[in-house]
Amino acid sequence: MEEQIRKFLFDPTVGKIAAIFIGAAIIWVIIKAIQRNLFTKIKDNDNRYRAKKFSNFIGYVLTILLLTIVFSDKLGGLTVALGVAGAGIAFAMQEVIVSFAGWIAIMFGGFYKTGDRVQLGGIKGDVMDIGVIRTTIMETGQWVDGDLYNGRIVFVANSFVFKEPVFNYSGDFPFLWDEIKIPVQYGSNYDLARQIFEQAGKNIAGELSQKSVEKWKSLQDKYRLEDAQTEPMVSLVANDNWVEFTLRYIVNYKKRRVTKTQLFTQILKKVDETNGQVKFASATFQLVEPPEFRVKIEADKGRKLN
Repeated sequence: MEEQIRKFLFDPTVGKIAAIFIGAAIIWVIIKAIQRNLFTKIKDNDNRYRAKKFSNFIGYVLTILLLTIVFSDKLGGLTVALGVAGAGIAFAMQEVIVSFAGWIAIMFGGFYKTGDRVQLGGIKGDVMDIGVIRTTIMETGQWVDGDLYNGRIVFVANSFVFKEPVFNYSGDFPFLWDEIKIPVQYGSNYDLARQIFEQAGKNIAGELSQKSVEKWKSLQDKYRLEDAQTEPMVSLVANDNWVEFTLRYIVNYKKRRVTKTQLFTQILKKVDETNGQVKFASATFQLVEPPEFRVKIEADKGRKLN
């Protein structure tokens, strides 16, 4: 019995397995200590998240290197076989490899970060997590109107950043231009209507206009862009049924629906206070000429009319 235990303890394979467990434990204890003691001092959430993800990646790499070093003497005769097998695996797992390359591009290329609202692979929502293979998104829209969550969590392969456009609603410029259309009856006070709509835009979206100017200027320093009007703007067109006013304004990418509600609420109240000077229009139909009806009445044969 003692001889068997001694052989087991002094078996080179057992020693290598023990060395792997001890080495891996030391690697991950050091990484977790760094994450706990150093990364928690990083104030920016995005930088702290990226540092944690990168340190985990380093831990996996070091663990694989440890396995390679410990079993290096076993791998010498398998070089050719591993090369052929590696080529086959690379072909079969090309999507995984491209997704891994996409993860590197996302982490260091500035496509998007956690918390951003994006449209990726036809899916629109907020980025919850960026994994090595997939990006986790809390979806918005679909059967829910507006930019509200629908409760569905979607996993999108990182390879999509190389295949399809990536729409980022909250990147360097976290604002959107939005607009509402207000139909007004012909004969209304158009100047008063324009004044009401412009004032509503300034009251609701005026503060964001000032903030967006600063963001736009920083964007111009980074890219080649012309000046853009961020102040609320009212335009109008005349069509067959009514005069259509369009109010264009800047809005936070997460508050489009709330902002529209506030704008329409204030506009409705102000229009009611005009005592009929400004009237909303609706779809109407005018009957120009009634159709001509011809009625022919014949008495049945054999029936006497009294």
